[in-house]
Amino acid sequence: MTSLLTYTFKSLPSTSKWALRFCKLYLFFLFKISFGYVSVLHRHGIVLLFVSTLFCLPALRPLSSSSQLQAAAAVQTKSKKTLAKPNIRNIVVVDGVRIPFLQSGTSYKELMPHDLARAALLGLLHRTSVPKDVVDYLVFGTVIQEVKTSNVAREAALGAGFSDKTPAHTVTMACISSNQAMTTGVSLIASGQFDVVVAGGVELMSDIPIRHSRKMRKMMLDLNKAKTLGQRLSLISKFRLNFLSPELPAVAEFSTSETMGHSADRLAAAFAVSRSEQDEYALRSHSLAKKAQDEGLLSDVVPFKVPGKDTVTQDNGIRPSSLEQMAKLKPAFIKPYGTVTAANSSFLTDGASAVLIMAEEKALAMGYKPKAYLRDFTYVSQDPKDQLLLGPTYATPKVLEKAGLTMNDIDAFEFHEAFSGQILANLKAMDSDWFAQNYMGRKAKVGSPPLEKFNNWGGSLSLGHPFGATGCRLVMTAANRLRKEGGQYGLVAACAAGGQGHAMIVEAYPK
Repeated sequence: MTSLLTYTFKSLPSTSKWALRFCKLYLFFLFKISFGYVSVLHRHGIVLLFVSTLFCLPALRPLSSSSQLQAAAAVQTKSKKTLAKPNIRNIVVVDGVRIPFLQSGTSYKELMPHDLARAALLGLLHRTSVPKDVVDYLVFGTVIQEVKTSNVAREAALGAGFSDKTPAHTVTMACISSNQAMTTGVSLIASGQFDVVVAGGVELMSDIPIRHSRKMRKMMLDLNKAKTLGQRLSLISKFRLNFLSPELPAVAEFSTSETMGHSADRLAAAFAVSRSEQDEYALRSHSLAKKAQDEGLLSDVVPFKVPGKDTVTQDNGIRPSSLEQMAKLKPAFIKPYGTVTAANSSFLTDGASAVLIMAEEKALAMGYKPKAYLRDFTYVSQDPKDQLLLGPTYATPKVLEKAGLTMNDIDAFEFHEAFSGQILANLKAMDSDWFAQNYMGRKAKVGSPPLEKFNNWGGSLSLGHPFGATGCRLVMTAANRLRKEGGQYGLVAACAAGGQGHAMIVEAYPK
């Protein structure tokens, strides 16, 4: 596939008619600035940037400088059709919780992943009062596995007091691992195998496996097999100091050897996302997260008494700064001209989450009032070199088509924020007919989510991103927002390493 960096906007039509049409479009939206500037500019970011560059038209304010980025408007209650399908079980999420997401190297640094997962499970049991013996199955997602507890779902379940007769398994799909855990649970229930599944995810970046070098590992294994003193001495004589060089877990893509941050920087450049736009979006995320935290909207967070330490009650990565302070940071990946910095990137995070998923008839029989229906979902994958972080762009139109919905039907959008540049590039790609036609094989764009409905309670940039646990947070935030704001449909989407992505429709349960 042609590179995003080499297949530039030169491929766009350049006739005078085309230029005239888009100049008129530019002026039309400029005059409409008083009622919807932010949404308009965001929906037409690629076009306006190209036109203003080509014709030296005056540049508009950056998207995120508007006050709409600092406050989120309430979504109006709507009456729409339900997405229930004949002869298919309705599947609901009864409730979900997460322990506070903390920056790595802080209060959770002495623990193991199963400790965090167990805490999330105990929090879910306390929140829902579900009897342990009612749970048929558990599925957890994780990315960087602790070798001692490779099936962390099973170890966490046993630690939380679930029966040893209740099976559990662990899945991994990079940043959408807990999304995969949830949809695995949905599939198990939809197929009639089970009625009640607990799904979740966990990540502990404070203590990652660091291996000996391959040469050292080979020598140690051979020494273990050696039967005589002579064989052992012969092996030891081959030892060299460079054998002691450790192997750190790779942050880079295995298939491309490129770090995700480097890819995000290139993606931002390809879609002409400026450094100031990225910083402003990051500030938006932190400001909205702080507002949601102060107003008690992050109700999925449950306190966690860390052994030997104080009880942790809230996320510790929410830190609204100022654009002036953010502008002082140097590029983190492409130096010295890159635009991705520590301030507009998600940070290494420790955390765990869990949700209780049931067949609707089972939930009602047990007296529960579910939070939401889990409806259609999809997974996508594309070129990991140039489209590593474009999963939401590809997954969103697919899941909307499966559900028979349009972007206008969605009341709450919850997208994973790996980087500001990644989010803004996806929004531009989603609003580009050119990208849809040349890269996605679609006739027209799906459209960009309006910011007044988008990540209104913050996102991964501010709340944190424990790789294996973010998916459950996204779903529960969407469900809780729908209840709070009176909406009916939520759309959850996320990118993941390997060029993969996920999207799911969440439907509010009738009050």
